Amino acid sequence: MVGIVIVSHSARLAEGIVELARQMAGPDVPVAAAGGLDQPGQPLGTDAVLVARSVDEAWSDDGVLVLMDLGSAVMSAEMALDMVAEERRGRVLLCDAPVVEGAVAAAVAARLGEPLDRVAAEARGGLAGKAAHLSAAPGAGTPAAGTPAADGPPAAGPAAGQPAGATGDSTALEARLTVANRLGLHARPAARFVETAGEFEATVTAENLTAGRGPASARSLNGVATLGVRQGHEILVRATGPQASEALQAIRQLAARNFDEPVTAAQPPAGLSATGTPAPPPAAPLSLPGAEPAGAAPSAGAAPSAGPPRATPPPPGTVLSGIAVSPGIVPGKARHLRPAPIEVPREPAAGPGAELARLSSAVEATRREVRQARDSVSARTGAAYETAIFDAHLLFLADEALLGPARRMIGEGRNAADAWDRAVADVAAAWQGLEDPYQRGRVRDLESIRAQVLAHLTGGRRSAVSGPGIVVAADLTPADTASLDPAIVTGVATAFGGPTSHAAILARALGIPAAVGFGPDLLAVPEATPLLLDADAGTIRVAPAAAEIEAARRAASRRRAAAGRARRLAAEPAVTADGTRVEVAANAGSVDDARRAVAAGADGIGLLRTEFVFLSAAAMPTEQDQEAVYREIAGILDGRPLIVRTLDVGADKPLPYLPREPEPNPALGQRGLRLGLARTSLLLPQIRAVLKVAAGHPVKLMFPMVATGAELGAALALVEEARRGLRAEGVAVPGAGAVEVGIMVEVPAAALAATALAAAAGFFSVGTNDLTQYTLAADRDVAAVAGLADAMHPAVLALIGRAAAAATRAGRWIGVCGELAADPLAVPLLLGLGVRELSVDPAAVADVKQAVRQVDLAGAAELAARAIGMPSAGAVRELARSASR
Repeated sequence: MVGIVIVSHSARLAEGIVELARQMAGPDVPVAAAGGLDQPGQPLGTDAVLVARSVDEAWSDDGVLVLMDLGSAVMSAEMALDMVAEERRGRVLLCDAPVVEGAVAAAVAARLGEPLDRVAAEARGGLAGKAAHLSAAPGAGTPAAGTPAADGPPAAGPAAGQPAGATGDSTALEARLTVANRLGLHARPAARFVETAGEFEATVTAENLTAGRGPASARSLNGVATLGVRQGHEILVRATGPQASEALQAIRQLAARNFDEPVTAAQPPAGLSATGTPAPPPAAPLSLPGAEPAGAAPSAGAAPSAGPPRATPPPPGTVLSGIAVSPGIVPGKARHLRPAPIEVPREPAAGPGAELARLSSAVEATRREVRQARDSVSARTGAAYETAIFDAHLLFLADEALLGPARRMIGEGRNAADAWDRAVADVAAAWQGLEDPYQRGRVRDLESIRAQVLAHLTGGRRSAVSGPGIVVAADLTPADTASLDPAIVTGVATAFGGPTSHAAILARALGIPAAVGFGPDLLAVPEATPLLLDADAGTIRVAPAAAEIEAARRAASRRRAAAGRARRLAAEPAVTADGTRVEVAANAGSVDDARRAVAAGADGIGLLRTEFVFLSAAAMPTEQDQEAVYREIAGILDGRPLIVRTLDVGADKPLPYLPREPEPNPALGQRGLRLGLARTSLLLPQIRAVLKVAAGHPVKLMFPMVATGAELGAALALVEEARRGLRAEGVAVPGAGAVEVGIMVEVPAAALAATALAAAAGFFSVGTNDLTQYTLAADRDVAAVAGLADAMHPAVLALIGRAAAAATRAGRWIGVCGELAADPLAVPLLLGLGVRELSVDPAAVADVKQAVRQVDLAGAAELAARAIGMPSAGAVRELARSASR
């Protein structure tokens, strides 16, 4: 890392510039002050001996940049060069940059690992921002003669002592990427970004071009996360060094894989949870017992994590409403999980050596705990996505943005606990300055790591519950959630948090019934109060009657027994009580998903989301690439049917390598089949790949987002074009009509025009997610209207029934592949409407098959007809519940 020396006539000015540079770039940048004369009181002046001594102090094998203020400072610096060891002299550069602005810019560049000439170039451009700002201000004039222009330093020759050739910046490779995942670069994707950048011998930086944040080092988790990158933001990634090209290629591939995030993750807007429930206020800087750290704001606005309950507990029988995040109905006593208070000592330390060792030991102990939690969750769930939460925590523990300031404060005399606490608070303040509420919410992950390290430093006790029952808390950290023992903890209820919180994700993965967002009333419930948690509906009843508890216990017992039976029969066909076979297939997006589907007992793949093949590729997959993937999946299915949906990108799933014009409403724009017909170079190779695989496997083809007969006709013409082309090339393909070609019914127009479409389509598959949002004009990811986006709404069911009736008249079959198909409560309604195929997540296959076996089609048809006449989705759900009892 390049060292920096500040030469000034004033010792206090030089020291102040050094402090400013360190504040901007961090304490690790070697910056030394050479101000005033080396005499008592340090009078004004410059001293060559002091400059030479400072060069040695800031020495780095990468070189030293010297910045000077005026007059004799330049001459003293030149004289100092003669005093520097000859073998070092060639790596000392005297720079003509402005001393204050140049020092800040140079320190940041040095922190990013830039070479000496690049650091000097950044220093010379230090005035650009100020000049640009002032030249745009009212009344501003043109720069005076000799003043650097706004676009860079003056066109002067090399400064005295500058090595030959060091007049420009080093070559840097760049990539512009659009971040597609809904939650932007929050903790997990930021962690993957940092890990990827760190694998190469290259200096990598990132800049949020959309928000104007950065650049930041791509080796710092906090640096990347605090760029505030949200969905749709464009980032500039710059790499220099021997492996710059490889680093950028790996980062492009990571972005194409959606930073290894599920494409369907939801993001609640500011101030609201994902279901329209008020979210807790944005977390304020971490509240510290005893004293607030320097620069921290009061923590009054934060969601409480401890403290006494309200004076008036909710009376018996009160029902509190929250957000369901992990299903189940369980009774149990309230067991408050209140973090044990940690008193952070503020007294100075006796010596930095012992305190540095204590900090290192505490961080290492916490690292072991996080790894153990990760391994425990992995062993219990086998879920890589959930365990990635802990990988992000491990990066916190290795991040110099936290450790560097903590070590510096220990060097200044603070004890290890105090230094760590303040370092975390400073970083938390940067996170809390972000606009995105989801990213601000990741401060709770940082709080988890803060508390774990402090517990080791102070001997504090970790949170614990007093006995078996339902855990009640303001919120849970991932570490808290991972430590829950299902043998003791029957359920989880939190006052705050949302369905996208890491605790909610882990609760679902661990199979613990949980609901969140009940509000502060929950915290007023006294310890050991009987509770009845309905995590299906997102409610909790305080002090329920004994009969209600007994009924819940019986229901839970029946549920466990039914789940056991379902798992034992998962590989068996799903046949209704009156003898009708219903195919229960699985939705998939990858080869691994296909393996999970077979293991879960699925009858086939009812929806292969081929966009994941595209999103996981760094460049456009070729026809051969696609054929290989489809063929491997078909082989895994071993004769089971495979329905391949053609590319459905656009809206929330843009392709990084497919530039698109921005659309004001992408959900209503050029996506799905519309995009494929507009760019047949995308669609035709995909159809050809499917036809080649269909020659040896039971493969069907399905087009998404069909709204008109003209679109379907154009798509079918492409199928014939692909078939003729392959035959002309001598490739064996099925004959005309041998491959079923169907459509997704997810646009209301398709359901309304189902009779005409059924004349040409081989089958229908209803995508209830999009059909619901288009029918009700309610985006399920917009909290203010998310409550409307219920697929059980009578209007949605009526459209499904209309499409099913048209399919039946035309002799076609109809399935459902949206989320509604996985809801056992909805299965009788769908079968009653005429649906004969359900495609769900592999984990839901067993339960859905069992639900099918309980259905009598005549009764289901009557139930569906009644449901369509209901006034609301809630009324339909109550009707379905009543029928299932």
